[in-house]
Amino acid sequence: MKLDNPKTNLQSRRNFVKNSSLLAGGLLAAPMLTKANFFSGANDVIKIALIGCGGRGTGATVQALSTKQNVQLVAMADAFRDRLDTSYQHILEEMAETKARVNVKEEHKFIGFDAYKDAIALADVVILATPPGFRPIHFEEAVKQGKQIFMEKPVATDPAGIQRVLAAAQIAKQKKLNVVVGLQRRYQTSYRELMKRVHDGAIGEIVAAQAWWDNDGVWVHPRQPGWTEMEYQMRNWYYFNWLCGDHITEQHIHNIDVINWALEAYPVQAQGMGGREVRKGKDYGEIFDHHYVEFHYGNGAILNSQCRHIKGTMSKVDELLIGTKGKVYCDEARITDNKGKTIYQFDKKLENQPYQAEHDELFAAVAKGEFKFWDAERAAKSTMTSLLGRMSTYSGQVIDWDKAINSGINIMPEKYAFDATPPILPDANGLYPVAVPGVTKYFSEA
Repeated sequence: MKLDNPKTNLQSRRNFVKNSSLLAGGLLAAPMLTKANFFSGANDVIKIALIGCGGRGTGATVQALSTKQNVQLVAMADAFRDRLDTSYQHILEEMAETKARVNVKEEHKFIGFDAYKDAIALADVVILATPPGFRPIHFEEAVKQGKQIFMEKPVATDPAGIQRVLAAAQIAKQKKLNVVVGLQRRYQTSYRELMKRVHDGAIGEIVAAQAWWDNDGVWVHPRQPGWTEMEYQMRNWYYFNWLCGDHITEQHIHNIDVINWALEAYPVQAQGMGGREVRKGKDYGEIFDHHYVEFHYGNGAILNSQCRHIKGTMSKVDELLIGTKGKVYCDEARITDNKGKTIYQFDKKLENQPYQAEHDELFAAVAKGEFKFWDAERAAKSTMTSLLGRMSTYSGQVIDWDKAINSGINIMPEKYAFDATPPILPDANGLYPVAVPGVTKYFSEA
């Protein structure tokens, strides 16, 4: 995925980090935070560690380093040395005018499956941007160590991982650790203005919605001599559910989250259809190339959701809300009444850069010693919404939220090592097993 190129009182901050760490060890009942405290931005440093040195992690780090606060990158961790080195060089290039903010000693560049623990230990704020299958264990560790957190979406790839994130989120809240998740539409000015009006009743009660993430798809890295099966899957993480969750989870979660945000609720069940119509073969692992899901919410609203990775087809990434009094066209940032008359139009000249805004707001809160963000719980539930959709398309069954989220389904490996066996293996022809609706089952239909 492409890299993002962003536009570009000592006591308060130190106490905040110190108190969070003490609380992590059970030494403080509550951190001492007051709005009267401030951050000088001159001598005190907010140290960050990057966990996962791909394109999104690199972009997020540049955005963190581009905030107004005195932020320094002090540690990096990745499973692959080449990925870390490429990321490091790109960060240096992007921060050419403020290279002092990139302060990673060679001994603080950690490689391997356990590298995240050492990098997290050196930071005040951690950026978690590995493939999403690793997010639950990395989030748990960051919370355990009492760190402020930015983590990319989605936050898990199976229901067991969702439960781990929800449990850690509660501990993070108790410790007053800020957690921002990269569902950037929640930090985008136009979407915030739309949602204010939706929640104030501008379109009445939402009865239906549509969401799209249709495009050509992403990269493929051809298998190289000497790679183990684990390394091949890690290098091509997008095509394996234990790492990615399928594109309904990795990408379409953005649109699904917008609908959950508008409804202030999560679906109670889902049914859908999907498959591999065009993008077939051993280069594409096990994931589908299209999903169409009908999500049902407790108030009777229905979300018709579609996502597709097929070249040459319609490209669309957007959401539509349909209410009893009107409609919201999210990408246009426009609200109409039932006759089609525009009753609100956001001025796109006032739009912000939401990827940057996520970090601006997070680091401003950290610098002031404020506890303002706990995105983890809602991100976990929107991730679970996408998993509900995947389970419905893979099986062709109606999947209930409560049954799915409490199922304990775990698709992760038993061991993390390059010589370990991944959860899914190719056959003699190099083809991976793929879900078959009507044959793949998660629950008894009785």
